[in-house]
Amino acid sequence: MLKLQLPTDPLWVKNVVESNIEEILTDHAFCEQKAASNAITLIVQNPNLSDLVQEMSMLVQEEMDHFKRVHDIILQRGYVLGRERKDNYVNELRKFIIIGGGRTEQLVDRLLFSAMIEARSCERFKVLSENINDPQLSAFYHELMISEAGHYAMFIRLAKKYCGNVDVDKRWKEFLAYEAEVIQNYGKAETIHG
Repeated sequence: MLKLQLPTDPLWVKNVVESNIEEILTDHAFCEQKAASNAITLIVQNPNLSDLVQEMSMLVQEEMDHFKRVHDIILQRGYVLGRERKDNYVNELRKFIIIGGGRTEQLVDRLLFSAMIEARSCERFKVLSENINDPQLSAFYHELMISEAGHYAMFIRLAKKYCGNVDVDKRWKEFLAYEAEVIQNYGKAETIHG
């Protein structure tokens, strides 16, 4: 379904994640907050697209609920939410978004950019849920994997709805190819996308 070209090595969980749970949880919390911020930005930039505004409004609520749930786990484990981390993966993906051109092209690219982040997060959560030696986090990440898959599908659906003359399938293939190049440099750090 996701069509990602380079899967995450499950050893990432054993070699990086399990020895850095606090770091992963802090990074994950901020990923949820950034996803909510992205949805708010889409609302601000496209207030005339009522369906998009409705979808993004619900997404903001869901992402902030996820943020709170991650923060609750952080507190349960005696940790404190650390400082926000720079997400180099997302920043590299952002470079692929069309700057200039028409509003339709920009909107489609922003939606596909969002879909890509959700797709990779879904894939990472799947790897986490299947490989982490922590029953609470395994169940949590399985649940979030399903949620992220829904977000991915929603962003693709919205891109196709508002595409105008943009060939969404062609542009998505270009995003997939670009992401495959970007992700080769990740999977070694204690971050969700790292």
